[in-house]
Amino acid sequence: MSDYRQLTAAEIDCLQRQNCTADDWSNIRVAERFSPEYIHHVRFSGPIRLGVFEKDFQLCGGVSRHSGISYANLHHVEVGDNCCIEHIKNYIANYRIGECTFIDNVDIILTDGKSCFGNGVEVSVLNETGGREVMIHDCLSAHQAYIMALYRHRPQLIGAMRRIIEAYAEANASDVGTIGSHVSIVNAGYIKNVRVGDRCQIEGAGRLKNGSINSNEAAPVHVGYGVVCDDFIISSGSHVEDGTTLTRCFVGQACHLGHNYSASDSLFFSNCQEENGEACAIFAGPFTVTHHKSTLLIAGMFSFMNAGSGSNQSNHMYKLGPIHQGALERGAKTTSDSYLLWPARIGAFSLVMGRHVNHPDTSDLPFSYLIEQKNTTYLVPGVNLRSVGTIRDAQKWPKRDKRTDPHRLDQINYNLLSPYTIQKMMKGRAILQELARVSGETSELYSYQSAKIKNSALNKGIRFYETAIHKFLGNSVIKRLEALQFADDAAIRARLQPDTPIGEGEWVDISGLIAPKSEIERLMDDIERGQLTTVDQIHDRFAEMHANYYTYEWTWAYGKMLEFYGLQAEAITAKDIAGIVRRWQEAVVGLDKMVYEDAKKEFSLTSMTGFGADGSRKEQRLDFEQVRGDFESNPFVTAVLQHIEVKTALGNELIDRLGHLL
Repeated sequence: MSDYRQLTAAEIDCLQRQNCTADDWSNIRVAERFSPEYIHHVRFSGPIRLGVFEKDFQLCGGVSRHSGISYANLHHVEVGDNCCIEHIKNYIANYRIGECTFIDNVDIILTDGKSCFGNGVEVSVLNETGGREVMIHDCLSAHQAYIMALYRHRPQLIGAMRRIIEAYAEANASDVGTIGSHVSIVNAGYIKNVRVGDRCQIEGAGRLKNGSINSNEAAPVHVGYGVVCDDFIISSGSHVEDGTTLTRCFVGQACHLGHNYSASDSLFFSNCQEENGEACAIFAGPFTVTHHKSTLLIAGMFSFMNAGSGSNQSNHMYKLGPIHQGALERGAKTTSDSYLLWPARIGAFSLVMGRHVNHPDTSDLPFSYLIEQKNTTYLVPGVNLRSVGTIRDAQKWPKRDKRTDPHRLDQINYNLLSPYTIQKMMKGRAILQELARVSGETSELYSYQSAKIKNSALNKGIRFYETAIHKFLGNSVIKRLEALQFADDAAIRARLQPDTPIGEGEWVDISGLIAPKSEIERLMDDIERGQLTTVDQIHDRFAEMHANYYTYEWTWAYGKMLEFYGLQAEAITAKDIAGIVRRWQEAVVGLDKMVYEDAKKEFSLTSMTGFGADGSRKEQRLDFEQVRGDFESNPFVTAVLQHIEVKTALGNELIDRLGHLL
């Protein structure tokens, strides 16, 4: 209060001459340098705090507007220094407004009663009928939400997490809303119980009700024309544009939603891009992307996913209602007009083509194609490992991380090969080998999880998985022995010993974070025991797991190396390591050559169909090269060739370093 003073009689007289009124002029306090010059046609009521109005706003088109207040009705409002508030059709009530904020042509902005501003809203994700509700809050990560949605078999854990979030929501509750500094709100409609962060831009939004827009200077948020949001949270760096409609939704960091996208009871985490289509009760982990009007995502869990046009799922079979759910594990894709009848689970980095109604579970056969032929699902295991598209995806995701906020909510691991995917390939290899043993190696067709696998696909799948396993284990060994000299085999064995026992056993992917299941279990135990009592403490534990990923990864890789190659820890020699490295070289070069050949298809004569408007085959080729370039100079192709050279040299370097022990 010491920063404010009461109005002088001269100032009150000036305001009245400028058509301002107040229910009680003594309720208005102003900054020491306050001048009433730029305040006119304003009605004040309740406690009012006003800063100074000394600066201009430079608007688009070269228009300059001086800070001040005009044609507005303010009730219980605090206005920071150098704000411009004009043409408020109804009123602004119960708000603190930061400095240098511009508000023009808005219907109404109010806080009505005590509000948590979207914190604590329950989102009925995955199951529309309830039972997997996630309580959203400002600091929600994909990993917190994953546990809250899927670990319902631990009611004590869920109860503890609810209490933590309820405490956070209560701590952030208030009967006065906030609009941050350097905010712009123009041509907007109804804004009620919404907290707006610094540097946010709201242009033409239709209705915003009960939510938080967590914009900041490092990562501003933009809310565009026609947007309608009820019971929501929008995280830093996100853009919600062009008629998007959200009901009970969480939007993570650096997401983009636009072109009339519609979603209810859904969660969108970091770097999601959703346009044109519709979502209902989905868990959209990091990098879930859909661009098409005809695409419906419903009751599913996704991450690093691209939905083709017309992709659809059904979450009920007209019996007990919309109770079924499904999952496409990280990196899965759907082609145009694909369909999945839930329940189903699709393995990591798999491609779904056609309509699948027999509830496939391919989670132990990652990098596969699911293809429908005459209402039958055919499974082609491991084939996506050789796809140029898969490699390109793995390279593009880190580059497309648009988060600029230094405080990142989601801990995202981009690795294509990790303990999570390799453990599945090891299971998948064993499954395929067992199918061949039981049904006979000469069988033309094998049955697995309501899908059919052709003989040739099964045998190739085994080889694909073995190649990827050799590549991963070799990568891990080479990294572990990097830039070191060894006097004898004992020194090699000492270096190979893991730094920690953490990492043994099963690994999980909890929506972007790849971690040992034991660490996730330890976190959940600590929440149940009351050792973790705040959302920040939970976040810090996830960040710790992410930071220690490579330490934990080596523990797992070391154990699997011994198992897969039949080695004894106390008897490993340089010769064993050299053998692993040579297998690794063969795997890396072999996969790269397959990717190279796959890329070559994009430059075939068939791919040139449609090029060259009216000319000859020569003109067709020239037109193609002008648009797409030639094969040998394609950046991806040259990168693959360079990768072969670099990795071959890397393996040779380690073998040379061990040469005196071989």
